[in-house]
Amino acid sequence: MSDLSAYPIIRKWPATQPERLQLYSLPTPNGVKVSIMLEETGLAYEPHLVSFDSNDQLSAEFLSLNPNNKIPAILDPNGPGGKPLALFESGAILLYLAEKTGQLLAEDAASRYETLQWLMWQMGGLGPMFGQLGFFHKFAGREYEDKRPRDRYVAEAQRLLGVLDQRLQDRAWIMGEAYGIADIAVFPWVRNLVGFYEAGELVEFERFSHVQRVLQAFVARPAVIRGLAIPSRG
Repeated sequence: MSDLSAYPIIRKWPATQPERLQLYSLPTPNGVKVSIMLEETGLAYEPHLVSFDSNDQLSAEFLSLNPNNKIPAILDPNGPGGKPLALFESGAILLYLAEKTGQLLAEDAASRYETLQWLMWQMGGLGPMFGQLGFFHKFAGREYEDKRPRDRYVAEAQRLLGVLDQRLQDRAWIMGEAYGIADIAVFPWVRNLVGFYEAGELVEFERFSHVQRVLQAFVARPAVIRGLAIPSRG
């Protein structure tokens, strides 16, 4: 078993099960990608709540693991070569866990790269655009008289939903019949858009019937139900 005592983050979030992968997260769209992935694969892990209310993400201990001060991050005591591996960025973590477990990512090279293009699509487009829309619709941005910034992100969110809806027109999941990391990356953000951000009416979500169908299938998965609540907010 690897010794994690050299990692400063262990001082703030002690590992009671140091033989397990350590998850530092919060149940946000990016955070639950990793907890859902861990639940889907059955990989043993220990979750730790990174509280933004107390600025845990700005602590020296957390920054020692992720200098970008964002969740999620992991510390795997059993990384490549049997040595500990620290990782941040949810997309990178999903890819790592898929390769570590041999699950939820096709071995066929063409299918693998096609999956990765949808993973990158979410990381570079869907997530950031939906996040901006959430700011302008639900948070401080809603007080701005000028609605042009909000409307810009509404239009882009609709465009992205249209791309996704077309992709799902004749598919059970983004890659067809096989559920995988692209779905785990995308659908927490779709759920957040129409749920927490309360922007379903604003983006005319009812127009995107295939996205609705797959979202319902996604949130019904037992591993997703569990992962959406991890780490517990107490």
